[in-house]
Amino acid sequence: MLVGYMRVSTDGDWQVMDLQRDALLAAGVDGRHLFEDRASGSRGDRAGLAKTLAFLHPGDCLVVWKLDRLGRSLPHLLITVGELKTRGIAFRSLALLSVTASASSAQNRLWSARNPCRAASGRIA
Repeated sequence: MLVGYMRVSTDGDWQVMDLQRDALLAAGVDGRHLFEDRASGSRGDRAGLAKTLAFLHPGDCLVVWKLDRLGRSLPHLLITVGELKTRGIAFRSLALLSVTASASSAQNRLWSARNPCRAASGRIA
């Protein structure tokens, strides 16, 4: 089963989840299996993410629009994807490169590490 997670940084009207929701639905995620947060990615206490992770079962696939929607930092992202892999749950990011948590090739590990760095550098600039 595909399970989607969306996040925007604020509750303000100028940040909406429409683009993420549309992309996840177009990727085949059932609208009943979408979870969301309206909180900064730097926060560790994201209730929507906690609900998403608790909902997932082995064989499921967690789908996000972009890698930076899931991880608050590169180490957090790597830990989260590693925990998914341990639980038998695949991971897919719609933007950039799609990576599955079960992939063990050096190229996929490189892309998994590189793409959140790009997202983080965009926030710094």
